[in-house]
Amino acid sequence: MKKLFFVLCLAGLTVVAQAQELKLDTGEDIFKAACIGCHGPNGKGQPQTTLGFEPPSTFPDFTDCNGSTRENTFDWRATIHEGGPGRGFSQIMPSFAEALTLDQIQRVLQYLREQCSEAKWPLGELNLPRPLVTEKAFPEDEWVLTNSVNLTGTGDVSTALVYEKRFGKRNQLEFAAPFNFLQRENGGWVGGIADLVLGYKRNVMANSRTGSILSFQGEVNAPTGNRFHGLGSGVTIFETFAAFGQRLGDTSFVQIQTGGEFPTDTEKAPRAAFFRSALGKTFAQNHGFGRIWTPMAEFIADRDFETGARTNWDIIPEMQVSLSRRQHVRLNVGVRTPMNNTAGRDTQLMFYVLWDFFDGGLREGW
Repeated sequence: MKKLFFVLCLAGLTVVAQAQELKLDTGEDIFKAACIGCHGPNGKGQPQTTLGFEPPSTFPDFTDCNGSTRENTFDWRATIHEGGPGRGFSQIMPSFAEALTLDQIQRVLQYLREQCSEAKWPLGELNLPRPLVTEKAFPEDEWVLTNSVNLTGTGDVSTALVYEKRFGKRNQLEFAAPFNFLQRENGGWVGGIADLVLGYKRNVMANSRTGSILSFQGEVNAPTGNRFHGLGSGVTIFETFAAFGQRLGDTSFVQIQTGGEFPTDTEKAPRAAFFRSALGKTFAQNHGFGRIWTPMAEFIADRDFETGARTNWDIIPEMQVSLSRRQHVRLNVGVRTPMNNTAGRDTQLMFYVLWDFFDGGLREGW
């Protein structure tokens, strides 16, 4: 079956090799010359009876907006240039590095983008790297395991398992289950589940031309943790915020999140406001087709609505790196350091492991 696929692809490469004579100037022409044999008219995929082999489970339908809009041009370009094995996809997807120029690949990508006829789906170019604290505006399908460990003061450890599920064009549900271990003054430890969080995100603006995306989110923090052990607030807290992302050129970005916390009982927990921002730039190995590295710096501020309260400022230098070739499993590590009001506020080592399960299984794409 694979041999037959390569015969079909070699036939496509032969046509592409003749592209200079045919002067194929449009993405559609190049697609029909090099890609239609396997991916079919308009990128829907050829039927198996036409292919002559069983397509892989990740065989795309470019007319399916739910799938095609999520991926950014960087990933599509790398898959075409490097082939399936280069990005952790099926080995039967060949590399077109020798057959197509980068300009021709870009034209094909533009044509494939046009196969989604619904304009309200945010494109993957607006799916900016996830910071450690600042919330993203792009709706996602992810599992994220977050951790923070005190480097000063008591040896507290905070862990949370976050599940994010996108539905429709612009919506996302989020569930977070935190579990903390706290060190007592006598050296003993107490641990347990903290306050569970349920959230809903709605994207309200996504403009690929300007590189801007804006979403609003509301959350409910349920008092499931033991307040007397310091594992929870002991009160239901409603949180609302806006999340904004802006691309700065092709690889740089800024993200901003601002909002407030509103407990149902201010005797147990104060109302508060917060501001979070992240500035970063992505670098890619292998001439832009390989593993990605994203250094970021976050600036975090929060303030309780209480008499005499002061605004706390923290800084978090961090580095996100893709672990899998498919880029769907990533690690981010940083250190959160108080910039002012340092009494009682500890420096923390923070990190997360992220799995974008829409892009494949956890054991796939390595």
